[in-house]
Amino acid sequence: MPAGDAGLRLDQALARLVPELSRARLKAWIDSGRVDVDGAAWVAKRRVQGGETLTITIVEEPPLGSVEAQPIALAIVYEDESIIVVDKPAGLVVHPGSGNRDGTLQNALLAHDASLASIPRAGIVHRLDKDTSGLLVVARSLGAHAHLVRQLAARSVHRAYAAVVHGDLARAAVIDAPIGRHPTRRTTMAVIEGGRPARTHVDVVERFGDATLVRCRLETGRTHQIRVHLAAAGHPLIGDPAYGSHRRHAIAPTFARQALHAIRLEFDHPVSASPMRFDAPVPADFATLIDALRARGAVASLHPAPVR
Repeated sequence: MPAGDAGLRLDQALARLVPELSRARLKAWIDSGRVDVDGAAWVAKRRVQGGETLTITIVEEPPLGSVEAQPIALAIVYEDESIIVVDKPAGLVVHPGSGNRDGTLQNALLAHDASLASIPRAGIVHRLDKDTSGLLVVARSLGAHAHLVRQLAARSVHRAYAAVVHGDLARAAVIDAPIGRHPTRRTTMAVIEGGRPARTHVDVVERFGDATLVRCRLETGRTHQIRVHLAAAGHPLIGDPAYGSHRRHAIAPTFARQALHAIRLEFDHPVSASPMRFDAPVPADFATLIDALRARGAVASLHPAPVR
């Protein structure tokens, strides 16, 4: 257990480690004795001290009955018997929820591989916002799922994003600021005292005077992390309806989503342990946005080559 979780109940600490799974599912695992701490079963309310060794026994679960398989086209970058890597388009919700009961990536995955019904959330181990495009890895077995979840918890899954922000960002930055639920707008997040630690590395790729193309690397994976951090730094994403609505840009009306794309994904293969790296070029709408900004006259260019 991370030292920073000291004092939390076991179920709370486990939810922090594995945010991709519901708290109800995790508590059921604890209650059924499938979670050991230092080799012994604990009750959910027992508090951790930090430094404990956690072991989770994952067993076959009943098929998903409430999520239907739907034939939705997928851009599959790579697949084998253990994993699928998908380049998610903007506009596709990752899994069903309030207001999005079907037509999601999860529905599409179940149509692509019916056996994914036995894996939590059809093997989805991390998420992208609906209007963020780019790379996601999906587990095709319970063992692969557990391995990828452990990598995410250990922060050994590396993710890089391309983003276009308002304003002239002159130099690289590391944004280290805690993120939590916004105190009044409960559907959004904010940099707040007492929030969960969050750290984002921001590198400048190309400057356009009143906008900047940047590359972001995550050390943590908080909800809306890049969007929240860049907005807090005074450089919200172009097209971001939640965190940049107060900012206007001449190009923004032609770009109908937040300018964020998961461009690179790195992790160890859950079976072979081989390092895996995948890259997804920015999609057409993102490339058009960059071209439009260049056409308006870039004042400086650090790396004029296409984003990689």
